[in-house]
Amino acid sequence: MALTHWGFIYTAAGSPAGGDIHVADTGTCRSVFVGVAKPEEGIEAARRLVGEGVQLIELCGGFGPVWAGRIIEAIDGAVPVGTVGYGPEAVDQVHAIFS
Repeated sequence: MALTHWGFIYTAAGSPAGGDIHVADTGTCRSVFVGVAKPEEGIEAARRLVGEGVQLIELCGGFGPVWAGRIIEAIDGAVPVGTVGYGPEAVDQVHAIFS
């Protein structure tokens, strides 16, 4: 089975309630990008994506393992959920961005 529909949820301060949604559709793959203001808003965004038929969801590094687990539970493991991670070489740079 080919990947034809997936979602990426990211955190971005100032995102509107319900998420800031952008779609990239190549005709063979639909990618839905959802910006949320806080990680807890990712739960509803993930439920909505599953309802729309995504085959998998990826989360930005701003969610961390705790929120990733909560999202997986909230969608009852309906689709695979992956997370972006940063290696030790990026720790100082990431800290500088978010501190």
